[in-house]
Amino acid sequence: MVWLVILAVVVLILIVLAIQDLVQTQHAIRRNYPIIGRLRYMLEKIGPELRQYIVTDNDEERPFSRDQRRWVYASAKDDNQYFGFGTDNKMTLPNYLLVRHSPFPHQSARQDDSYAIPAAKVMGEWRSRPRAFRPASVINISAMSYGSLSAPAVEALNRGAAISGCIHNTGEGGISEHHLHGADLMFQLGTGYFGARTADGRLDYDKLVAQVDAHPVSCIEIKLSQGAKPGLGGVLPAKKVTPEIAKARGVPEYTTVASPSRHAEFDSIPSMIDTIERIAEVTGIPVGIKSAVGQRQFWIELADEMARSGRGPDFISIDGGEGGTGAAPLVFSDHVALPFRLGFAEVYRVFAERNMAERVVWGGAGKLGFPGEALLAMSMGVDMVNVGREAMLSVGCIQAQLCHTGHCPTGVATQMKWFARGLEPTSKAARAANYFIAFRHGLLQLTHACGHAHPAQVEPESIDLLVDGNETIGLWDRYEYDRSWWNEGKTRRQELDTLMA
Repeated sequence: MVWLVILAVVVLILIVLAIQDLVQTQHAIRRNYPIIGRLRYMLEKIGPELRQYIVTDNDEERPFSRDQRRWVYASAKDDNQYFGFGTDNKMTLPNYLLVRHSPFPHQSARQDDSYAIPAAKVMGEWRSRPRAFRPASVINISAMSYGSLSAPAVEALNRGAAISGCIHNTGEGGISEHHLHGADLMFQLGTGYFGARTADGRLDYDKLVAQVDAHPVSCIEIKLSQGAKPGLGGVLPAKKVTPEIAKARGVPEYTTVASPSRHAEFDSIPSMIDTIERIAEVTGIPVGIKSAVGQRQFWIELADEMARSGRGPDFISIDGGEGGTGAAPLVFSDHVALPFRLGFAEVYRVFAERNMAERVVWGGAGKLGFPGEALLAMSMGVDMVNVGREAMLSVGCIQAQLCHTGHCPTGVATQMKWFARGLEPTSKAARAANYFIAFRHGLLQLTHACGHAHPAQVEPESIDLLVDGNETIGLWDRYEYDRSWWNEGKTRRQELDTLMA
């Protein structure tokens, strides 16, 4: 009898806990895995002790180390972001980032809890676009489509971007209702031209204008290639083309949809520039390109044509080969396209040698979602840092690496309703905003430590990379930058003191 009572009490407690897990909205794991999901948090509490003796170090895991994920999680939750007892990184590894701080740090008088950092350049200024603008934030959300991400994840990111003043890149899957919660949009056009396509898959300029007029689209990005799978198209199986996804992409419901490996609207640099200029003419907004870095000759010919004609993209986003994706062949993720640092430096050199680098707004992506990496990128010439997987971490991703299966346990990268329901977008939006604000705060702290007001003012000589444990090399020399290039933007950089005042 006593055992029956104990059993009944235990069952009752479990039922109460299960109900609590199902109705709470703070933790997707607990909503999707009642009771069992609590074990994750129990193990997480004793995880450091177990890992210290049994598993991996804090800086060993890939693609993001435990320290990196912990910083994102703490930032998103507005918790203590400090680490105690010094670094546990291996500071003797080649290419390890070192910042040469100033003995006279910059002291800002600004009182701004959002730690706003406007872009150093006006997007569209070079070509005098009617709707040229200065991006309000140097940190923005990289391209991730609805369909790759769940509806709640897209909504959370959009709301978070609106709170923190970031631009939200739609990805090539079109503009869905989940993108319309307050943030400015960068509308991405991939090879499928989703959201602005004809029945046979060509670009429909009337539909494109309608999208821009109906939605808060501030700029358009033509995707040439993606860092994690450059040179590849893709296929969206019919069963995944739900009515909602079909509406966003402008395709028939439950019909297999292919994204070709190349664009149908252009097949050369002159015809690509013609397309860019026509899009800019009919919409009035800045137009740019996004690409991973492969053959160098493409960039040489593009820079030469832009210098010759005075026409071309308003911005260029360089995606590193270490960038993420929902699914890609391993050989492409591992071996195709240059990593961000090498790829960006190669392209920037080509444009700088032709006096064209200052006319372009530069974007960068590829594991740049941390203040140190962002500062390095901006010292190399990047104007806007775009983050993808780090933004996913801020809304609950646990790096389960199940994106390609559709079984994301936190509801971020899935279209399965059971998993997606675990992600409550309102609370996660606050976490995304906290992450972006903390990111900018950290970037400003590093900038001020170097003696400047804006990160675009931090010269390459303030950044060193380790050659080995006993020698460093500066960015000037590591990436073969000419010191005269820095002087071309000297006046513009000086004006940033006023912008940041």
